[in-house]
Amino acid sequence: MHKRLLATITVLLLLTTAATAATPKRAPAFTQTAAAAWINSEPLSMRALRGKVVLIDFWTFACWNCYRSFPWLNTLEAEFADAPLQVIGIHSPEFDYERERDEVVKQAAKFGLKHPIMLDNDFRFWRAMDNQYWPAFYLIDAKGRVRHTYIGETHAGDKQAKRIERDIRALLAEADNEQP
Repeated sequence: MHKRLLATITVLLLLTTAATAATPKRAPAFTQTAAAAWINSEPLSMRALRGKVVLIDFWTFACWNCYRSFPWLNTLEAEFADAPLQVIGIHSPEFDYERERDEVVKQAAKFGLKHPIMLDNDFRFWRAMDNQYWPAFYLIDAKGRVRHTYIGETHAGDKQAKRIERDIRALLAEADNEQP
């Protein structure tokens, strides 16, 4: 009797865990709301981005894996310029000297980054997203749910770039189909 009850509880726990894992989590609110904490944009909110697909890029300017991904990211933005896609950089510094806003502005210009960038010097958004890597990309659907996560340097035409681009197209089509 106890074995059967234990087996039933185990199966229910496994099913609950599987269902929870399959349910996308809501993207957390941006943790910086002061204008000085944003580059290339006024402060943004997840709520205001509803209806758009959002690609979050966690980076820091001394990370060569990050800046080697920027050519692909800039090409991606150009390719989807007419689509409801918003790229947002989250600059979470690894070293103290990377905390200086003016230096981040200078580096963003150097790499041709024109999308909004939030300075995450206190790592609050990093922790809210449960992030652990530079670079890391998170794809958020038009309803504000985190749907895909990608880790590591990305280049035009590589497997990860193709996967991200495919997933963006799928989420854009999904958003189109949900419009009244």
